[in-house]
Amino acid sequence: MSENSLESVLQEERTFSPQPDFARKAHIKGLDAYHKLYRQSIEDPDGFWASIAEKLHWFKKWDRVLNSEEVPFYKWFEGAQTNICYNCIDRHLDRNKIAVLWEGEPGEQRTLSFSDLHREVGRFANTLKSIGVRKGDTVAIYLPMIPELPIAVLACARIGAVHSVIFAGFSAESIKDRILHCQAKLVITADGGWRQGKVLELKNIVDQAVNECSCVKTVLVVQRHLDRDPFSCTLQEGRDLWYHQASQSQSIHCPAEPMEAEDTLFLLYTSGSTGKPKGIVHTTAGYMVYSYITAKYVFDLKRDDVYWCTADIGWITGHSYIIYGPLQNGATLVLHEGAPNFPDNGRFWSMIQRYGVTIFYTAPTAIRSFMKWGNQWVTPYDLSSLRLLGTVGEPINPEAWMWYHQMIGKERCPIVDTWWQTETGGIMITPLPGVTPTKPGSATLPFFGIDAAVLNEEGEPVDAGLLAIRKPWPGMLRGIHGDPQRFKDTYWSKWGGRYYFPGDGAHRDKDGYIWIIGRVDDVVNVSGHRIGTAEIESIFVEHPAVAECAVVGITHEIKGQGLLAFVIVREGVAGDDTLRKELFDKVIEKIGKFVLPEKIVFPPDLPKTRSGKIMRRLLRDIAEGRSLGNTTTLADPSIIESLKQQFVVSNS
Repeated sequence: MSENSLESVLQEERTFSPQPDFARKAHIKGLDAYHKLYRQSIEDPDGFWASIAEKLHWFKKWDRVLNSEEVPFYKWFEGAQTNICYNCIDRHLDRNKIAVLWEGEPGEQRTLSFSDLHREVGRFANTLKSIGVRKGDTVAIYLPMIPELPIAVLACARIGAVHSVIFAGFSAESIKDRILHCQAKLVITADGGWRQGKVLELKNIVDQAVNECSCVKTVLVVQRHLDRDPFSCTLQEGRDLWYHQASQSQSIHCPAEPMEAEDTLFLLYTSGSTGKPKGIVHTTAGYMVYSYITAKYVFDLKRDDVYWCTADIGWITGHSYIIYGPLQNGATLVLHEGAPNFPDNGRFWSMIQRYGVTIFYTAPTAIRSFMKWGNQWVTPYDLSSLRLLGTVGEPINPEAWMWYHQMIGKERCPIVDTWWQTETGGIMITPLPGVTPTKPGSATLPFFGIDAAVLNEEGEPVDAGLLAIRKPWPGMLRGIHGDPQRFKDTYWSKWGGRYYFPGDGAHRDKDGYIWIIGRVDDVVNVSGHRIGTAEIESIFVEHPAVAECAVVGITHEIKGQGLLAFVIVREGVAGDDTLRKELFDKVIEKIGKFVLPEKIVFPPDLPKTRSGKIMRRLLRDIAEGRSLGNTTTLADPSIIESLKQQFVVSNS
């Protein structure tokens, strides 16, 4: 990273101290207490993690906390037996407490107490057993965001089956690849789900996938549309079963299977730089402990909280911070099916008011969409129940952080800007609410036990370089399914295999705060200067006319690489030469002429997955005229043609 580039990133001066009222009631009592606990977690990790684990239920205690004999194949809580489903549900049955508040996109509502959840998970678990699912079998789950999704996940965990949740926006081809790779013997799906007023024909998509998967013996179908028949859903005789029929005679009582500490809990597939998805392996005990304590401390979870994470359970955020972390802490979850702008752009704010949500955890991409839609969709609703806000999924630009702080949090709610990955299992770098002074755009300080460093290629500490994690932690991935060499090559090939390499660039500021620059493969080398595209994006979205932006690196004949900016303007604003000049001037002002994009285009929207992630790969492919490959996971595939046409026009 160049000196000018680093200077531009470090210019954020705003710091927000913890609110005194919040700080008095927080789990961690002040910054000194954090530093004391953090030192203990680094200097005596065995003692620290044992003290956390003691708060959970174990059928058999561990023989040792950490086994580091075979790096990087670490083992946690070796010799222990436990069950994460037991810790999510059974520990809370002594209280008459709501576990799940669900709202479907058409407006249906369901409320499940912990007793209800215990009953439904037991019934689902016994149904799985009745069709031949045993401990160690892999079950693929392709469901919309309905209560049966967390129920199915917890049922698998209860009987020791490995769950592999597939986001219900993936194509049949993607489903097939994942099923074949993990050799799932059962697929759980639904006849359909709702998204922006339309029915997604999930069972029909699954049919296309499993027709080429001989490993699948059964497809279990949840009937989502009990009073509707919007499309034909055909069950294949001898393979397919309706869940409501198969479960009718099943007992609601199913004892939790004692699981060994390193038994696989789930597989979750994530994109790789080669384009071949990686089956990330998470095991039982370490993940259980880490998801429990990060949820408790990062969200300052209290038993009367109404907690809403807007992610899909098909992603790691949904695993760790919709299901496992919050439920282990006895929190009440809000679960929502559908889009945030259906039937209108105020859907999320109306739900916060309706359910009295106290903790709201969402993505920067969503926040920038809220900004684009305008404050008029927020102001009619009472958001006074909120006490804490969070962000996840990507670095948040300071202006979006400020809008979130002012418009949603009313300048009284702490914001936890969290950095972590599918691979890490849980939050790694984050403010602690009521404890850590925050800076817009910075993930701030490492969580307990996380020895995070910014290093150069030689492994020396630097102000700006590559993020490294220098000690193992309980929630860490245990490998890539079926490919131990790829696991080592991808995450442990730098620095002599001593440290975990997450693939992100970062820098530390004068206060020791960590700022995530973005993926190393999103760092562009322009005339010998390494530029994080997230930096340029952050500069552009500071402009009041800009709602959202994506900057990508493109091949440049002279510079090696150049930058191309796709800028989404706010409603009522013209994307024209005047705005283009203002944005160029802003880049010159903040960093310098050497990083000016080759071009700025103003499309109507950006290609995004249904979870809101911008597909920057597609933008690069469009810019360079390459084949786009599979675009079926996009929320709006039609945006591709629009972008292509606009890019052709902009080149003429």
